[in-house]
Amino acid sequence: MEYVGLAAARLGAVWLSLVLALIVLPSVLGVSLGISEAYMWVLVKTLEWATIRIEKGVKKPQPQMLKTPAANGIIERHEMPMEKEIARLHQVDFEFSDIFYFCRKGFEAIVEDEVTQRFSSEELVSWNLLTRTNVNFHYISLRLTVVWVVGVIVRYCFLLPLRITLAAIGITSMIVGTTMVGQLPNSSVKNCLSELVHLTCSRILVRALSGTIRYHNKENKPQKGGICVANHTSPIDAIILTNDGCYAMVGQVHGGLMGVIQRATVKACPHVWFERSEIKDRHLVTKRLREHVADKSKLPILIFPEGTCINNTSVMMFKKGSFEIGGTIYPVAIKYDPQFGDAFWNSSKYNIVSYLLRIMTSWAIVCNVWYMPPMVRKEDEDAVQFANRVRSAIARQGGLTELPWDGGLKRAKVKDTFKEEQQKNYSKMLVRNGSIG
Repeated sequence: MEYVGLAAARLGAVWLSLVLALIVLPSVLGVSLGISEAYMWVLVKTLEWATIRIEKGVKKPQPQMLKTPAANGIIERHEMPMEKEIARLHQVDFEFSDIFYFCRKGFEAIVEDEVTQRFSSEELVSWNLLTRTNVNFHYISLRLTVVWVVGVIVRYCFLLPLRITLAAIGITSMIVGTTMVGQLPNSSVKNCLSELVHLTCSRILVRALSGTIRYHNKENKPQKGGICVANHTSPIDAIILTNDGCYAMVGQVHGGLMGVIQRATVKACPHVWFERSEIKDRHLVTKRLREHVADKSKLPILIFPEGTCINNTSVMMFKKGSFEIGGTIYPVAIKYDPQFGDAFWNSSKYNIVSYLLRIMTSWAIVCNVWYMPPMVRKEDEDAVQFANRVRSAIARQGGLTELPWDGGLKRAKVKDTFKEEQQKNYSKMLVRNGSIG
């Protein structure tokens, strides 16, 4: 028994030494040994082979399922304004058949609602050997099944322990490092050390996700005293961005492990954390953010104005509060590649532990980050117009669908004001066309 324990201890020491030497140390130095590049090359070739086998193995190919992106929808919509769709009201009075327009819109919303489907995982064009949920991919061939089984063993028996080890090292280093730096007096040395700790630990955490990130247009990176605004897909968005530069985070105070991290990091970096009661006071939030932006020596603030995670296909309404602060806005577009893993966090379906288990057992996290030219509010713009302009720019750059709906619909019902607006538009049409009165 003693011999088994000694052997396990030695094995653990060897494992930890290899992790530190081959992954953690290169991460700290900001260099790559080429291991992740080789892994991604093998992974891409394997998925390409699997796609070919799937297309050959399906006896009756269905092009609409294998080659057409799911974003095109499963029903055919006629995107026309209400006035054009029921234009015959120009000639006749109201008829009972007029309700068919609203019935059809209701059926479309039930079958495929363009809002709520943004709160479910993005569907893939072809199977990526991670799930067996699509009926077309239950069984194709023995070789494909063997590859899938080998993939399960690799992901759960090698990648998962490796990633948990790296995540533990990264989180522990973040807590210890920021706590130590936080004891120093405020100075340029403290700021430099704080940025170094945040940057180093973020690099380790990205390696824990097998992250492959491509940063574009680095000349547009957010500057101190500015506000970085990005679309929101996952809690790891902040790690993805911090891997290339430091930011002051804005958010609500949490408990548990997240609370420990928040209390440690705020000692070394001017993050802005709000209590649950404070975050409801919009004036207090705006005041504290303005004070931060006014100090040009402080790190840029990182804000996700959607307020919730969207499934990597769309950008929804930006809350105007971030655009009332003033200062320069630095838009950033983030787009994940769903072929290698689903980065979207459906918080209504999975808790944070289940979500982290899902992404840590995926193949990798691959994404593109675009730094966009800074934007400032025009004299004739209000905060809502400015927010919409920034959102449109991010959507175009990231190849995302732009939707005007509030992401709060993920957890709340449609406001009565939205319903009343449609009712008013319809009644105005009737009055204008002479159908009433």
